[in-house]
Amino acid sequence: MLQVLSAEGIVQNGQSIPSLAPKKILELYRLMLLNRRIDERMIKLQRQGRIAFYVGSIGEEAATIGSAAALEKTDWIVPAYRELGAALLRGYTLQELCNQLFGNSQDTFKGRQMPSHYSLPHLHYASVSSPVGTQIPHATGLALGAKLTGKKDIALVYFGDGATSTGDFHAAANFAGSLMAPVIFLCRNNQWAISVPVDRQTANPSLASKAVAYGFEGVCVDGNDALAVYNATRDAAEHARQGHGPVFIEAYTYRLTGHSTSDDPRSYRDDEEVRLWEGRDPLKRLRLYLVSEGHWNEKKDRALEAEIKDAILSAIRKAEAHGPPPIDTIFTDVFDKRPWNLKEQQAELERSLGALAIEPTA
Repeated sequence: MLQVLSAEGIVQNGQSIPSLAPKKILELYRLMLLNRRIDERMIKLQRQGRIAFYVGSIGEEAATIGSAAALEKTDWIVPAYRELGAALLRGYTLQELCNQLFGNSQDTFKGRQMPSHYSLPHLHYASVSSPVGTQIPHATGLALGAKLTGKKDIALVYFGDGATSTGDFHAAANFAGSLMAPVIFLCRNNQWAISVPVDRQTANPSLASKAVAYGFEGVCVDGNDALAVYNATRDAAEHARQGHGPVFIEAYTYRLTGHSTSDDPRSYRDDEEVRLWEGRDPLKRLRLYLVSEGHWNEKKDRALEAEIKDAILSAIRKAEAHGPPPIDTIFTDVFDKRPWNLKEQQAELERSLGALAIEPTA
């Protein structure tokens, strides 16, 4: 397994730190901390009934942010549903996220997509996908399209260990290997596919070794080590960009909380297992490294925590201040030119609301 930093933030013998300026590594830490605090706050909001649903990534921040940081801005990111960190890195704002979670009138998706499911094509970040593994063929297609049109762009697709048991994974990997598509398959092996442990997914001790059957390279990296994930993804991206085909990266990590706010992991896993992985916390690891190098200290950390808390609370207040999307967007935001039947339905709804003295755009 590739590893740069130990759980104590110490550089391992013979391992190299990525050629990143200290402020770039500090930015990785800032994004990881922001991701963690957003998740914690939004889970509380869901418990309070203020948002309907949330998918967090507590414990997996390094696997997502470390990998996304190694890409070019024009490369496509194809998420599953636990990659908020990659969206934030690409430029998705905290306010846009909160608007989407509340489904308010400022939400780009007009409240028609469930919370934590967004699409950011202007940032080369594809639509979040809930069905397990369905996004993997899409990423292969994006990568192959870039290759056929002579672009140097690549695609990186995220999925969990459970997705490696799907037909979509097999079809995409086989297709990508056969046609040398410039795609990175990044599996966040967080040990659990909801309540199914990874040892029930495969008899093979390594998910990365599956790549051999499809004719391309597979590597296993410590997914709680942001610098190791960065190195592995940087090398995979260069490999794919130079026309050498796909790479499978298994980021070995752990989901510290439930699969989503609809799940209670206490019903299927031991607390001792969770405590073990808490000791391998990716944020703690990177913070210890930055402190040891003289780039960070407790005072700066407290200031960043306060800044992040204020930003999150401010974005929530603004999102809650907006009402729901106008009701007429049911009709006006479907087709470029509304067909006759939608016009009739809209007129009927407006008559009905008028009879009840309700404003159609309230």
